[in-house]
Amino acid sequence: MHRPLEAHAIALEAAGNAIKLIRSVPAPLKSIADQVIRSASSVPANLSEGLGRAGRDRIHHWRIAYASAREVDSHLRLLLNASAIDQHTTQSTLDLFDSVRAMTWRLIHPRK
Repeated sequence: MHRPLEAHAIALEAAGNAIKLIRSVPAPLKSIADQVIRSASSVPANLSEGLGRAGRDRIHHWRIAYASAREVDSHLRLLLNASAIDQHTTQSTLDLFDSVRAMTWRLIHPRK
């Protein structure tokens, strides 16, 4: 099983990449870019907060992190399909968020 701190470190990298990607999004798509910032920053924040909690409260924050990683994936794919962001950089960022989701899923649903 991956450790929560490893998921957090990758989430920080993914969020930073996502924020860099959307810095030059055209004005009509700025509201989606703002959503990328909120959802991307929520992932490492909730993983970190979950680390400081216990029991169901910990799992709750990790579920929010997982859902936020799914949300940022959707926003980035939308911006990519609108040709508003770079394809190569977007794909590597999507791959990082996919890794974070997989690690977070295992934190939420540990094998017994």
